[in-house]
Amino acid sequence: MSLLQRSAVVAAAAGLLVLGLAGPASAHVTVNPSTATAGGYAKVSFRVPTESDTASTTKVEVNLPTDSPIASVSLKPLPGWTAVAEKTKLATPVKTDDGEVTEAVTKITWTAGSSSAIKPGQFQEFDVALGPLPDSGQVIFKALQTYSDGTVVRWIDEPTTDGTEPESPAPVLTITAADDSTDTAATTATATEAEPTDDGGSGSGLGLAGLIAGLLGLVLGGLAYAKASRKPITQGETETAKS
Repeated sequence: MSLLQRSAVVAAAAGLLVLGLAGPASAHVTVNPSTATAGGYAKVSFRVPTESDTASTTKVEVNLPTDSPIASVSLKPLPGWTAVAEKTKLATPVKTDDGEVTEAVTKITWTAGSSSAIKPGQFQEFDVALGPLPDSGQVIFKALQTYSDGTVVRWIDEPTTDGTEPESPAPVLTITAADDSTDTAATTATATEAEPTDDGGSGSGLGLAGLIAGLLGLVLGGLAYAKASRKPITQGETETAKS
């Protein structure tokens, strides 16, 4: 195998290693899109991957905030799953354009049918329309994921102040100002065209690093190959050429 070929193989292996490390970093319950306009209505999807190698996801619970309740919550039917929205009477009624709301949905539970559980290596999305959203800040949806073996994973850790990701992060919807909605929509559309899947950002960044590593390996291999091809001809080689 030539030096150029060996360099390419090493670079490709490095890129695959980086991509392999990128997957587990984003394998948790998320809300997509992760931003919404202040005071408006939004359609979001709770994306639930099954991380277990031996058990399937059979139930998903998503808790909505009670300190800033959302007056209107609608669920999109999902074949094979039963969805139940639980309402709680509000200590302080919420005023909306349609009048005063005295109770709001505080928990949504999806339960899989006998053949609809999320198997290992698969994911499912649960769609919800909700609003009006708060005027600023974040909406934290604490979630519980139940597996067929009885294991319950609690995605309830709130965002940290130092920017590091907690061990079991809760899905977070960031609220953006209404006057920034146009820029946010344009940015989201561009990101969607460039990267069809949403893996939390960390996967695409590490994937780019792997691509750069591969290209660097090819360049170094090419330089080494070119240097080898320019080595000086010895006297014996010259005489052989003349004969």
